[in-house]
Amino acid sequence: MSAPAPRLILDEIDSTNLEARRKAERGEVGPLWIVARRQSAGRGRRGRAWSAPEGNLSATLLTTTQRPPAEAARVSFVAALAVAETISLYVPESLVSIKWPNDVLIDARKASGILVESGALNASLGEGAGLWLAVGIGINIRAHPEDVERPATHIGAHLRPELREAPDLDQVSETLAASFARWQSLWEGAGDGPVLDAWSRRARGLHGPCSARLGHETLTGRADGLAEDGALRLIDDAGRLHLISAGDVFFGEQV
Repeated sequence: MSAPAPRLILDEIDSTNLEARRKAERGEVGPLWIVARRQSAGRGRRGRAWSAPEGNLSATLLTTTQRPPAEAARVSFVAALAVAETISLYVPESLVSIKWPNDVLIDARKASGILVESGALNASLGEGAGLWLAVGIGINIRAHPEDVERPATHIGAHLRPELREAPDLDQVSETLAASFARWQSLWEGAGDGPVLDAWSRRARGLHGPCSARLGHETLTGRADGLAEDGALRLIDDAGRLHLISAGDVFFGEQV
């Protein structure tokens, strides 16, 4: 198993993902965790703002891969497993689940967000050098936003009975880095299958009513598990199969 990547802990930054991009564009390849105690311009999926009050975790792993972009994006499943495993150390495991594709929930409320970005490695590294990856992870540790579309929560509101207070950012980032290294090692050594199987065991809603809000349409029907590449299988109300690779998905309800 690979050792956890080192951590660079900053007092404040605009965005850990942006800092990872800047480093990659300067030719730095990591692996390196960039962790911020305060983040002033955090971003979520589809350009949405990501609120990160002090005490919560904002972190990005800068790393590289030889996989093509579509395959490299599946690192989000690795990230979701690492986050779920990390949160389960502080919260009763029965409360922790994953919502497709990579939201980690506590008691069915969002407690984490993951944003994966990538780009071609610096040309100076040679032809075929691969991609840099910025695996951005936010975890609500001590607070959560109220003005969001989907209900949110934080670790401190659901602590295991034996814990007296929520962990600090340093502790969570160290735990996350170790967990991510374990799952990444499995992914790189055994491929997508074992990771998707483990992810599915933690997921909710994969075989029930489902709606998907896509850029040009909204589909309703039933979820039918995952395809081999991690896409969500959705069988619409007319019985047609759709493979959803991206979109806002709602399980057990209509949009």
